[in-house]
Amino acid sequence: MPGLTDLTIAELRDGLHARRFSAREVAGEYVSAVEAARPLNAYVVETPEAALERADAADAALAAGEAGPLAGVPLGIKDLFAVEGVQTTAGSRILQGFRPPYESSVTAHLKRDGAVFLGKLNMDEFAMGSSNETSAFGPVLSPWRSRGSNAPLTPGGSSGGSAAAVSARIAAGATGTDTGGSIRQPAAFVGIVGIKPTYGRCSRWGVVAFASSLDQAGPMARTVEDAAILLQSMSGYDPKDSTSLDLPVGDLEGACVGDLRGRRVGIPREYRVDGMPHEIDRLWRLGAEQLRDAGAEIVEVSLPHTKYALPAYYIIAPAEASSNLARYDGVRYGRRAEVPAGASLIEMYEATRAEGFGREVKRRIMIGTYVLSAGYYDAYYLQAQKIRALITRDFERAWDQCDLLLTPTAPSAAFRLGDKSADPLAMYLNDVFTVPSSLAGLPAASVPAGLSDDGLPLGLQVIGPALDEAGVLNAAAALERAAGRTQLPERWW
Repeated sequence: MPGLTDLTIAELRDGLHARRFSAREVAGEYVSAVEAARPLNAYVVETPEAALERADAADAALAAGEAGPLAGVPLGIKDLFAVEGVQTTAGSRILQGFRPPYESSVTAHLKRDGAVFLGKLNMDEFAMGSSNETSAFGPVLSPWRSRGSNAPLTPGGSSGGSAAAVSARIAAGATGTDTGGSIRQPAAFVGIVGIKPTYGRCSRWGVVAFASSLDQAGPMARTVEDAAILLQSMSGYDPKDSTSLDLPVGDLEGACVGDLRGRRVGIPREYRVDGMPHEIDRLWRLGAEQLRDAGAEIVEVSLPHTKYALPAYYIIAPAEASSNLARYDGVRYGRRAEVPAGASLIEMYEATRAEGFGREVKRRIMIGTYVLSAGYYDAYYLQAQKIRALITRDFERAWDQCDLLLTPTAPSAAFRLGDKSADPLAMYLNDVFTVPSSLAGLPAASVPAGLSDDGLPLGLQVIGPALDEAGVLNAAAALERAAGRTQLPERWW
């Protein structure tokens, strides 16, 4: 008989409402599992007492018939979301000790629906990274191992702690954020589901900013149905966020039927990049066949400006980051460097930022400041924005020929920690399949679709038109059904 930590969010919800077990029992098992999994370094802050208190409140609400849809469901929260009174650092030394006196809108929605928070999850510093190796708290270790090897693997990034926690069964689900692929790539690396909704679907208020025109919150879960349940709760209009969409969300859970009759699925020819591993290409072709079996018509489409997406992204995102991170100066909150008596304000700023930011964050601040500087703004930043507009137009034209797109999520399976950390360009290439839809603000999901030759998870990505989260989830459900139940990592921790 499976333990409580093996149940999906849907199974936990139904079991709690049927009173087959209590929210406190569920929380207790998860608290113990989190403690046992500390070698993974997935959590940077554990909140067991608060989790048990919220579980008791969920039990009371369930007994009174007043429980929300997530009552008693234990979640992990990426350390980019402000949770009132709980340390929120964005994985950086510069915010160490910061306890926000407010709650992000996304976590407030989850609390409103009764969710139990187990703690804050590790992440790449300020969400800048693809392997969770830039965190000030050290890297997260994937719960997976290659067949015949004990070498530690990356869980992906920047939502590496969220990915590892869900895959290792130390959170029933988790929040993530996706700027250029930071929900989808780690989801693919550890064999779970992750969805980046349409830009503006989830409020950015109370989420530490990386690149404001790209950042979007989304759920990470074990099944497509679970991701839909979480996204339903996380979404909604927020007047505190000027980019929030004042539009109905619809019934996302009900959309997960896996029936694609009458739908056209496009295969973008430009995504067949040079040197693509045979196992990725094989899985992609298999996924197209599985969607055809679910009733879809498969068509080839062209997104001609795809090859420019990655360079455009790595101009736009650092430019916005350099502006957003200017606020961390050691004056109002967070870490302040000790400076000699008589040091100027500028010297204090410089010492604080030099000490507080990690290497990758400094690199991106410098790139962003450079491309925004006088004499280079037109040559770099404006050109990148023009490319972004062309990429968005490519997608709009593709929707004349198809309803959804199917691509790989990542160009490889999870790699060993340290393999790419010395080569920023190799690390940035992890986002080659996810960045285009981020630049266009489109919904996209990664769903587990198979295993590599080394026994590691591989994911396929479904991209949809703006606001069509339901269509994306429906196609993801078809892939999930064809692939069968997700395999679990063998426990080594």
